[in-house]
Amino acid sequence: MSSSFRDCQAWRADGLPLSTSSNEACKLYDAILTQYVQWRNDETLGGLEGCMSAIQAADPNFVMGHVISTGLELMGTGLSPRLDERLASAVRRTVTLANSQDISPREKLHVKAMELFSHGQFSQSADVWEDILVDHPTDLLALKFAHDTYFYTGGQCQSRDSVARVLPHWKPHMPLSSYLKGLYSFGLMESRFYDQAEKVAMEGLAMTPDDAWAVHSVAHVYEMKADVDKGLKFMQSREADWQTSDMLASHNYWHWALYFIEKGEYEAALHIFDSQVFRRCKATGSMLDTVDASSMLCRLEMEGVCVKDRWRELIQVTQPHSDDHVTLFNDMHFLMASLGAKDSATTRRLLEGLQELAKEPGENQQHQKAGTIGVPMCKAMIEYDQGNYNRAVELLYPLRYNILEIGGSDAQRDIFNQLLIHAAMKSEDKHHQKLGRCLLVERDAVRPHSPLTDRLMKTVLALHD
Repeated sequence: MSSSFRDCQAWRADGLPLSTSSNEACKLYDAILTQYVQWRNDETLGGLEGCMSAIQAADPNFVMGHVISTGLELMGTGLSPRLDERLASAVRRTVTLANSQDISPREKLHVKAMELFSHGQFSQSADVWEDILVDHPTDLLALKFAHDTYFYTGGQCQSRDSVARVLPHWKPHMPLSSYLKGLYSFGLMESRFYDQAEKVAMEGLAMTPDDAWAVHSVAHVYEMKADVDKGLKFMQSREADWQTSDMLASHNYWHWALYFIEKGEYEAALHIFDSQVFRRCKATGSMLDTVDASSMLCRLEMEGVCVKDRWRELIQVTQPHSDDHVTLFNDMHFLMASLGAKDSATTRRLLEGLQELAKEPGENQQHQKAGTIGVPMCKAMIEYDQGNYNRAVELLYPLRYNILEIGGSDAQRDIFNQLLIHAAMKSEDKHHQKLGRCLLVERDAVRPHSPLTDRLMKTVLALHD
């Protein structure tokens, strides 16, 4: 392993000692952390999988080696520890190892947080990672795990403040320090500090031009401000830098395509879907890529574009996850695919599975929210699909300020705002039609000069005047 990665002594010198005597294991831990932060499988290192295998071989009893490897699998949300025995036993093995060794309080907290996350107790796991950061503000694994967890809980201010608290402790010479700019920018953007978010991300990109997360944060800023032409120009000018981050490239292409959908340039959006988003989704099966593909087709369909053949291909990827129920956000996107592909059996299975979990949610926070948010949202989407627009509005409208709790970003959740507007516009209820107009006025106030809003407003005026 390259000498540029930290050995046992280097981690101690940085105030983050690791309980292993293997320098190789310490360096591999650093290599995994680096690839995680960069959203990149570095093939010269053997990628994440290669490094995870190597770290087990270097020291099979290295607790933090298990924490980072198993934690990353959990964070991907593509496997349910409830259903996947291999992943559940990896969590148990880490806990058993931690209990049988004399490890540091910081490492014990990492194990506790990972175990909580595996049980769907996302908020509690983030709290534990934050406890670590109080005493160890340069523990980047705690910071990044917390950051990703806030993404799953809709913790917008939390993802901003988590980074703000530790920033003064980070110095430019510290490994990966420039990547904190992208993390902080994303939290600023999600909590509506758009100008500051753009400024901070650009500072990060000046230091590290290939920081795909910082690029992604700027893409969000232009999306939220409906600054479409600026967004298109930015993504194109930076493409060579960010597409090397294979784990985030599809998502950045998705953002690029959203600008085309916003402008009504559907062929350009479909080209990105076919050549990048779906191609990568099929190859990786990653949840981020899969929900993006589902969301993109659903947006295009709402715009009147025929995508039924693409739905039939996409359901091959989503259907095996129908029983996962790791996050409600994922479930909503799997439902888009089953509805789009007209697969009523998968739609029914997904809804009924969620209803069952809502009855006895246990400690799992996503299942606790299934009854109040997840199931009614699913029903609203099914009603919309069946042309029962009145019922779709009745189910979705009361939830509009709670949808944040299913996780994801404002840009990703915007699909549900659009769905509500379309349902209200298509409803036979005059009150709903007026509501649709109100929602468009409200949308225009938040994102002035949005071509998509203008298009919908013209449609609604033509329909009901």
